[in-house]
Amino acid sequence: MNLEEPNGVTPSPSLPEENASPVELNRIDTDDQEKKSNIIVFRLGEEEYGLHIDQIKEVVITPRITKVPLTPSYVKGVANIRGNILAIIDLEDKFALSNTISETSGYTLVVESHEYNMAILVKDVPNTLSVSDNDIDYSPSVVADMQGEQDYINGIIKIGERLIILIDIFKIITKEDLKPVLGT
Repeated sequence: MNLEEPNGVTPSPSLPEENASPVELNRIDTDDQEKKSNIIVFRLGEEEYGLHIDQIKEVVITPRITKVPLTPSYVKGVANIRGNILAIIDLEDKFALSNTISETSGYTLVVESHEYNMAILVKDVPNTLSVSDNDIDYSPSVVADMQGEQDYINGIIKIGERLIILIDIFKIITKEDLKPVLGT
């Protein structure tokens, strides 16, 4: 049987996925499921929080912090980290969690964007976690209702019974928030 069209042109085959066998389709689905995100996980109060690793420049032992007057309580001051003066943020204080972090111990996450940098105090060495995108609920309706206009929670990571709140630090602490501290 000849499959040529009347004009003498052979029709092009369908897309590979349309003609793929069930085994090939499963392989394609599996590849989609294997998309991973690298997350830095740290504890604030009793809960675990995470930031996408691309927001973190480095983790350092907390340096000496110089207090800046008339700043919000969650801004602990500024510090010189590798020649850069950064605002030091206590997210436990910002989130009104009971255990505020000591400014003289622990670790500091240096966070950077294309517009501004800051540092976040954490008690313990943060962990790096590679999670499947299937383990991240990017649209938890309960969280969306609680946040209102503040959409700083990107999702909830579910690993077994463990829940990690994935946050966007640049929606929690904006450039405007840091103006009194850094004068930017």
